[in-house]
Amino acid sequence: MKRGSKIIKYTNDESTTEEIKDIISTLELNYIVPERVRVIRSYGAKTRALARIWTVPKTIIKAYNIPPVYVIELVYPRFEQLDKNEKIKVLIHELLHIPSNFSGGLRPHGKKVNRKTVEKLYSEYVKRKSQTSI
Repeated sequence: MKRGSKIIKYTNDESTTEEIKDIISTLELNYIVPERVRVIRSYGAKTRALARIWTVPKTIIKAYNIPPVYVIELVYPRFEQLDKNEKIKVLIHELLHIPSNFSGGLRPHGKKVNRKTVEKLYSEYVKRKSQTSI
């Protein structure tokens, strides 16, 4: 190990995994299989990112005949410092990286993964949540 390098620690985040399921359901992102999306927290990662999404490489999925899975990594303490609304936007952003065929691939930033789409879906999420709480 290089001098000064830090070991990254990971913990499962069950409460945010449940929140992801709620976002998927509320926004009717029916192409996403909620049981195949998990959330973890990372501590000590040297990145400017607030969150990242990971998947098992397609070669592994094919070789072991396993269904695709996705893991959303929340980078702590950066993610923790966001307010509730911004956290939801980050989670929506990460979910947008999952392609509509749920193949195990990832969508790049651009046409389908961008700030405008995140803001639109966030507004829809808030609207639907307010309608269900009346």
